Amino acid sequence: MRRKHNLLVGERTAEDMKIKIGCVFPKDEEETLDVKGRCLLTGLPKVITVSSTEMMDAFEEPVERIMEAIHSVLERTPPELVADISTNGIVMTGGGSLVSGFDKLVAARTGIHTMVAEDAISCVALGTGKSLEELNNMQDGTQNLSRRRQMN
Repeated sequence: MRRKHNLLVGERTAEDMKIKIGCVFPKDEEETLDVKGRCLLTGLPKVITVSSTEMMDAFEEPVERIMEAIHSVLERTPPELVADISTNGIVMTGGGSLVSGFDKLVAARTGIHTMVAEDAISCVALGTGKSLEELNNMQDGTQNLSRRRQMN
């Protein structure tokens, strides 16, 4: 909003925009939101109408970096694991995965079925907690796997 409209918005307003009209893949129907902020030219309060297409443009740069990272990881992933990922798909987690159309964009760019986790915001923390509860079992499994590879 700063670059295009010379409008400074607060964190809460930016989050509200992201949740209500934010998208990274074209929507079937354009959505708009009236946004309040401070005009950087006059210092006075100002209200503008922002569209979902404008939000998509605003997300373009960070989303490109994320897509490059996904491609980089897939390129370095062992073939057996890539085959599993191709078969089972990609599961996106975290708050960013909830941005409208992110799963569609990842699927379109990678050719791999992509879905958002059921509890995308909390699932990583919950899984980490469960892993910590089973830490002894996980360490044994990792050590055994390493030994098997060394034996072959």
